[in-house]
Amino acid sequence: MSEKPHAPACERNRGPILDVLRRHFADRRRVLEIGSGTGQHAVYFGAALPHLAWQTSDRRDQHEGIRAWLDEAALPNVLPPLTLDVAADGNWPAHDYDAAFSANTLHILSWPEVEDCFAGLGRVLTDEARVVIYGPFNVDGDFTSQSNAEFDRWLKARDARMGIRDLAAVAALARAIGLRLIDDVPMPANNRCLVWQRQP
Repeated sequence: MSEKPHAPACERNRGPILDVLRRHFADRRRVLEIGSGTGQHAVYFGAALPHLAWQTSDRRDQHEGIRAWLDEAALPNVLPPLTLDVAADGNWPAHDYDAAFSANTLHILSWPEVEDCFAGLGRVLTDEARVVIYGPFNVDGDFTSQSNAEFDRWLKARDARMGIRDLAAVAALARAIGLRLIDDVPMPANNRCLVWQRQP
């Protein structure tokens, strides 16, 4: 078995995120997780929400770590990772999903990739799909905390294309694919869970 990658942030934020998913994914069936990363979230949420078919996805270089977590957990409802580069039209899955989830991805993607991500979601979500996105967001162009400002500087030092995204700009992308914001849940460490519902 491959050694499992481990992200301490996943251990810290998974409980509060699960509270949101229990409320908003209670009547969902098929979830596409964009950017499954280490795979920790997938096995935790999949075990807690066995009614969901949880589809992991990420770039191919992340698959070995995700599979290590999935192999150990052996959950029948958590599916092996799809190769998904949000900027590549051809590798978005063909299935219709009535839910999507992503954590700590929008500030890692470049802004054009964030746009591509929402455009791709527009093609794979059902008419009444629900989307939950977790992470830090700016409000009206301002950081919501000093720690977020410092985090943004750290991101940009790694790659100038990274950075914390403004809530209004992300909301505009969501509206363009028929998503309406139905919940905005404060999370620990100056993060939030944004929940959208697609209108048929």
